[in-house]
Amino acid sequence: MAKNRKNQAAAIRFGPALKALCLCLLIAGSAVGYVWQKSQIYELGKQIHEKELRLKQLAHNHAELDRQLSDLRSVVTLDRRAHDLGLAPAQPMQVIRLPEPSFSPPENKDSTRLLAARQPDATTQ
Repeated sequence: MAKNRKNQAAAIRFGPALKALCLCLLIAGSAVGYVWQKSQIYELGKQIHEKELRLKQLAHNHAELDRQLSDLRSVVTLDRRAHDLGLAPAQPMQVIRLPEPSFSPPENKDSTRLLAARQPDATTQ
């Protein structure tokens, strides 16, 4: 007995169409994902290029500032600026030499610390 198409279940009739639709959606989704991925790669490449240019610019500025710093620290420049400001080396009479204090160990073994004591004032009493 031959089967009649009208008696077949709806799932059997729409099965091939549903498979074709799923296959088309998979291909379209893959294509959209591929295009999105390529655009992201392009954008990241542009960002990398901009960052490299910025790095070169900063390296150039650093080298220029380093050169300026070495010029400002040079003895010749410092002497010239001091002379322009009217500064001169100190005369021997202008130098005051202080003796270095000597350290003597404490006589009292019981005290672990030496604290400065304030002398009582007549005004504070």
